[in-house]
Amino acid sequence: MFRRTAFAALAAVAAVAVGGCGGDTPVASSPSTSSSALSGTVNVFAAASLTGTFTQLGKDFEAAHPGVKVTFNLGGSSALAQQINSGAPADVFASAAPKNMDDVKDKATPTNFVKNTLEIAVPKGNPGKITGIKDFADKNKKLAICAAQVPCGAAAAKVFAAVGITAQPDSLEQDVKAALTKVSLGEVDAALVYKTDVLSAKDKVEGIEFPESSKAVNEYPIATLTKAPNPDGAQAFVDYVLSDKGKMVLTAAGFDAP
Repeated sequence: MFRRTAFAALAAVAAVAVGGCGGDTPVASSPSTSSSALSGTVNVFAAASLTGTFTQLGKDFEAAHPGVKVTFNLGGSSALAQQINSGAPADVFASAAPKNMDDVKDKATPTNFVKNTLEIAVPKGNPGKITGIKDFADKNKKLAICAAQVPCGAAAAKVFAAVGITAQPDSLEQDVKAALTKVSLGEVDAALVYKTDVLSAKDKVEGIEFPESSKAVNEYPIATLTKAPNPDGAQAFVDYVLSDKGKMVLTAAGFDAP
């Protein structure tokens, strides 16, 4: 009797042990290895007007992903698009206008992430006595605008057409930062740039808003490149730009939500 009872008890214990290996009992899961940690370099081609914000976002992204390096090629969106189409090793493209993004052949679906508005930049003290957008038709003023193929230049053309003036620029710049530099150095009386550029220049220039700027608001798209050397890093950086942290940096710099 004792042997039969002991055997039954042992069998019951074994049954419980076997049952514990079934699917109904939760077991500790090991960390997923399906997505490896990010590494390498992320090459970001971005419009010149994104210089300050993307430089900050790049530093923040690197801090969040140790071992990843973000490098930037900053300039006119039209020139960047040409470089990408010519085979430049880009992972991400952020353009200051949809048109230049459309010109890029090998890209994923773009996402508009911010908007920007034109503003008149003048040297401190406004020595040229600039009062508004119509001053850009004054041949006696020294003026700088962006070239027509650059987003800030295309936006300027829309504004001039809306106002009904023919601009008389002394220089056509290949990106908005170059136009802003001419103002900060006192080489021109005014330049047509973005409001974010005026804010980034801080005490070097003054800004003059004008109501006609609403006629040409630029939307900025961002996309990964389908031939990106670092596709995982590229997508992670785009996701970071579109995240709440990214939006905070962009909004603080004066960009508007799309």
